[in-house]
Amino acid sequence: MVQIDPVELTADLIRCASVTPDEGGALAVLERHLAAAGFACTRVDRGKVSNLFARWGAKAALRSFGFNGHTDVVPVGALDDWSVDPFGAEQKDGVLYGRGATDMKSGVAAFVAAAIDFINQTPPEEGAVILAITGDEEGPAIDGTVALLDWMQREGEQMSVCLVGEPTCPDHMGEMIKIGRRGSLNAHFTVTGVQGHAAYPHRAKNPLPAMVRLMDHLASHSLDTGSDHFDASTLAVVTVDTGNLATNVIPAACRSAVNIRFNDHHSGASLTAWLQTEADRASAAFGVEIALQVTVSGESFMTAPGLLSDLVAASVQAETGVSPTLSTSGGTSDARFVKAHCPVVEFGLVGKTMHKVDEQVPVADIVQLKAIYGRILSDYFA
Repeated sequence: MVQIDPVELTADLIRCASVTPDEGGALAVLERHLAAAGFACTRVDRGKVSNLFARWGAKAALRSFGFNGHTDVVPVGALDDWSVDPFGAEQKDGVLYGRGATDMKSGVAAFVAAAIDFINQTPPEEGAVILAITGDEEGPAIDGTVALLDWMQREGEQMSVCLVGEPTCPDHMGEMIKIGRRGSLNAHFTVTGVQGHAAYPHRAKNPLPAMVRLMDHLASHSLDTGSDHFDASTLAVVTVDTGNLATNVIPAACRSAVNIRFNDHHSGASLTAWLQTEADRASAAFGVEIALQVTVSGESFMTAPGLLSDLVAASVQAETGVSPTLSTSGGTSDARFVKAHCPVVEFGLVGKTMHKVDEQVPVADIVQLKAIYGRILSDYFA
């Protein structure tokens, strides 16, 4: 009987330098273990991104439990700031260190170990277990989970429900399940005027007053006060730049960007229309041209509390003694793509060190996460 140690598997994955979009050997490690356990594995690579689809059970199974995760990681930053090798998987005092230890190689390893134990010990007669693992979650997210879902649709592969293994707990294991996420929008403004001498402003058309007034108006505006399951929407001005190093020159153009995290009171389209209206108003008031470019990373979504969230919450409480809260907080995740395929919730580790120097995870938390995932699988098919 094949049995996987989730801690050892996490360490093996950390040793793979899979900085997005490089696969780094991480998916090959997973494929080797899953194939040996009887999973049908398919590489679903697109563009420069490597992805892995694995299914145990029949393609047309009545019920299929899916897991979505990623093995790509963010860059390590300055190596001198790390006290350990970022890809060394060093273990000290019951803590495993390395890039991806929290986000989210340990989550992937815990589910792989739990799934292999489950199909060996209590395989469902008419069920399937599916893993959709991407190498593009930390990058543009164009050829990762989206590519997997596109391939699944073409091939007739279907998850009945899906669990995303992102870190969801703020401070301690078991405290939070994500049942949705706010949407995310990036807006870039370019204000174009006429360059001139600072001593003769009447001969120029300064883009800065229009930009500053516009940014102040946007930042001061209250989008909403929240909704039943979402925090209030937020708008952050993230840059204002002219590239002008001369104090006696009025620049010809100025650029800025804002990021909006929005709840179900809004959509990407409605916010884009509002931003365009405000840009047009500032353009008319100051006599300058203002161009707007908007990218919507994802719309807000939520899986209504019910069978899936109850299942995960019960398993978390049984293994940790903690009753988790249901939340839609935080940034975006690949659940924003999965939600169009099937009901989806997220549960994983404590995320305090993700993307940080000396990223780390307590070994006990990996073991506990495997137990939670194993109970979820058993209870789902029971």
